[in-house]
Amino acid sequence: MNGQVDLQGRALLTVPIRTAPGATTSPLEVWIDTGFTGELVVPRSQIDRMGLKPGLMVRAVLADGRNSRLKSFVAWIDWFGETLEVEVVAGEGQATLLGVGLMLGRRLMVDYGSLNLTLE
Repeated sequence: MNGQVDLQGRALLTVPIRTAPGATTSPLEVWIDTGFTGELVVPRSQIDRMGLKPGLMVRAVLADGRNSRLKSFVAWIDWFGETLEVEVVAGEGQATLLGVGLMLGRRLMVDYGSLNLTLE
């Protein structure tokens, strides 16, 4: 899976996301966040537009150290030849993040010289 590094230095990847296992995929551009241990964070407004089904409340420690309870939602992504059910946490900000939960067992290479990203 290939992505790129933008001019602000963000490592970006496009992930095909679905609202249900057999639904049509939509591209979701995500920012790789190795400090986030979950799967996906998506702004609530984007979750509402996609029509994702509600999941459970999840506990989170935010980047500023605050403890929080956040709403989660359910989505499916096409991920290395499989359709996976993933937990989507409703983000408080505007960033769409892909966390370590989806990268475990994978190799992430970010080349800031060529502005290329590879996840295999």
